[in-house]
Amino acid sequence: MSGYLLLEDGTSYKGNLNGEDSEGEIVFYTGMTGYQEVLTDPSYQNQIIVFTYPLIGNYGINAVDFESERPQVKGAVFYECCEHFSHYEAAYSVKEYLGKWNIPYISHVDTRSIVKQIRKNGTMKAQLSADCNEIKQSKCITKKLPEIEKGITVLGEGSIHVALIDFGFKKSILQSFLKRTCKVTIIPYTELNKLAHIQPDAVVLSNGPGDPKELETYLPAIKKIADSYPTLGICLGHQLIALAYGGDTMKLPFGHRGANHPVADQKKGKVFMTSQNHSYVVTSAHHKEFGVRFINVNDQSVEGMFHQTLPILSVQFHPEAHPGPAESEYIFDEFLEMVLNTRREMVYA
Repeated sequence: MSGYLLLEDGTSYKGNLNGEDSEGEIVFYTGMTGYQEVLTDPSYQNQIIVFTYPLIGNYGINAVDFESERPQVKGAVFYECCEHFSHYEAAYSVKEYLGKWNIPYISHVDTRSIVKQIRKNGTMKAQLSADCNEIKQSKCITKKLPEIEKGITVLGEGSIHVALIDFGFKKSILQSFLKRTCKVTIIPYTELNKLAHIQPDAVVLSNGPGDPKELETYLPAIKKIADSYPTLGICLGHQLIALAYGGDTMKLPFGHRGANHPVADQKKGKVFMTSQNHSYVVTSAHHKEFGVRFINVNDQSVEGMFHQTLPILSVQFHPEAHPGPAESEYIFDEFLEMVLNTRREMVYA
């Protein structure tokens, strides 16, 4: 049926709407592939995603490339959503998948124009609606803490025990440690107080949605953890480490999202391509104990930090690279080597 995408700045786009009305924060994703991973990435909670590539759905939806158990988005915007998919692993179409979970989408709209509006006016509220009237939202989109699965889960076996603090983690982060023969205990961020009883060798602060400052009540606990264990922060986890040690964050006009963001590793002296998905960035280390190791080549924003004396490393990009290039996967190997070195130092201290 006919429907509309209504933007907070008053712009509207008519297209073919599938599903019920929905509202959220509108952002765009620039990757040519990876729509299944994007739709199920918990970092996209409460957002409507504009896919800039004009054809989405041509290889369908398969059983293995999910980043969580269900779609996380509030809605999707396509130029064309392909119902007739072709891939040997495909099980069903994007339309069928979104319909199963009652996630609306609109197609046959000018996605180029929408992206230009977002780049011009920044990320804003938006609504998918069968009604062409002015956007109905009278209040700001409610800020929410990350929605996560409850309970502690233990997976894998290995000589290194990693505690993965769940702020909305991607499955591929978990898989990155499991394939490196780690034992992984997933701990919801609401149960940080149980970490001491688990006694891991290392801690990973995961990615997740929203403004990191909404989690400020957890910052003292995060600092205590990072002071006590070798710690890796990814995306939101990176931002939380910065805040916990006195740094600051800010919201970008339209965020970094896509699979082609160049990042410079100042330690290795090389540039690699990264997959990214975030609205907020660390403005600077803001603390004498940290140094900036990774820099975004395009806008010079902070892409990662290291602690001068403690085994703490953080990255804004996604080293698990789903979707995206795998050039930064060495971050996991480097972190695990850091964990082993810390263990050796404790043994011989």
